[in-house]
Amino acid sequence: MKEYQFKEGFLWGGACSAVQCEGRSPEDGKQDNIWDQWYREDPGAFYQGVGPEVTSDFYHNYERLIKMMRECGITSFRTSLQWARIISDRDGTVNRKGIAFYHRVIDALLDNGIEPILCLNHFDMPMYWMEKGGFECRETVDAFVSFARVCFKEFSGKVRRWVTFNEPVITPEQGYLYLHHYPLVQDGRRAVQVAYYIQLASSMVVEAYRQMGCSGRIGIVLNLTPTYCRDPGDERDRQAAYAADLFFNRSFLDPSVKGEYPADLVRILEENQAVPVHTEQELETIRRNTVDYLGVNYYHPRRVVHRSRPLESDTFMPDRYFEYYTPENCRMNKSRGWEIYEKGLYDIGINIRDHYGNIPWMVTENGMGVQDEEQFLNGEGMVEDGYRVEFIKDHLRWLHKAIEEGCNCFGYHMWCPFDSWSWSNAYKNRYGFIRIDVNDHARPSFKRSASWFRQVSDGNKFTD
Repeated sequence: MKEYQFKEGFLWGGACSAVQCEGRSPEDGKQDNIWDQWYREDPGAFYQGVGPEVTSDFYHNYERLIKMMRECGITSFRTSLQWARIISDRDGTVNRKGIAFYHRVIDALLDNGIEPILCLNHFDMPMYWMEKGGFECRETVDAFVSFARVCFKEFSGKVRRWVTFNEPVITPEQGYLYLHHYPLVQDGRRAVQVAYYIQLASSMVVEAYRQMGCSGRIGIVLNLTPTYCRDPGDERDRQAAYAADLFFNRSFLDPSVKGEYPADLVRILEENQAVPVHTEQELETIRRNTVDYLGVNYYHPRRVVHRSRPLESDTFMPDRYFEYYTPENCRMNKSRGWEIYEKGLYDIGINIRDHYGNIPWMVTENGMGVQDEEQFLNGEGMVEDGYRVEFIKDHLRWLHKAIEEGCNCFGYHMWCPFDSWSWSNAYKNRYGFIRIDVNDHARPSFKRSASWFRQVSDGNKFTD
């Protein structure tokens, strides 16, 4: 039997987003965001027609869920602040009821010994700014910084770890390239502009945080999906993997940590007439305002190969430089269609250690979504999710190895402590230690994995 001990102060916890757990709950002045609007326009786009109206109903049940998180061994919890709940309009009117709600949540977390980590954006653009173009519009950048300043003023005395954006690449990737998120646009040049303005907004928020004299740390959460080519001995495959990494990892990793964009990425954008509108002053802002730490979300690897034929597309697309493939006999989470590759977490850590100054980082999301989890209910009504325990163990072994080899990782968060609504997939796949009955939100219950995670957190270790 082998014991895996983690360092003192290691953060054990979970993460969710406000949209995915709170529910729309507009009764206290919340305005619509893009998810509310998309569901109104096309409810059929959401799994079983379930939209963001209720989700996990954290807005009304946060006290109960926070107490249950404590019983699971959760010692830190990342959630987001909904821009549309705190700011009522483009004039920047502050909704005091929204502010009061988040104060209550933060206080409840602290009262239960759980450190709050707050994220300022988790794909939740307010419609009053989406109508102006969202992050295609430079004015939206300034508005986001103003929103962040309101949050820092209100909450920084209680919260010492902040996040500017969660997975910022998802908005341009899924909203402006692949038609999976609102506004359902496919235009590579617009995607690049959105990505640039999001990075600028992140850097300006970091600057504001320091200007205001806040005493904590501020970072960014990136889905650093490691990219592997099919044949490392084939130069074409290596170049395909290099290009995919530039587009989907380094486009935010480099400016956030190093303050500059990769020269090869800039060259590709120039060749495709896709360089975003920008100023030298903005680039200087990005250069000067790098993050204090990184959050890393990891679920699966990216496998690519050189293109077998040219991409047919009317717009600039990253896929022009590679195509995806699935290796034979790989482990799969069949519910999601995602490869399970635990070593990817180790590879991320080594890359950060060797190429990004070994900046402090934590695993901000890792988890296993399982469909039809009701089939694993035992006679007492508890989900027997030993598969989740094994999934976590497999990843923690590789994370422990990375830390032993000098990687500066200080925490591990599961997505999600409780079952949450997943964008257009609704409750198709369940992730939590706590089961949410979507027909009765007043009856959350523990899964078997909850007691195991509590043991890990209490002992700061696990054993094989």
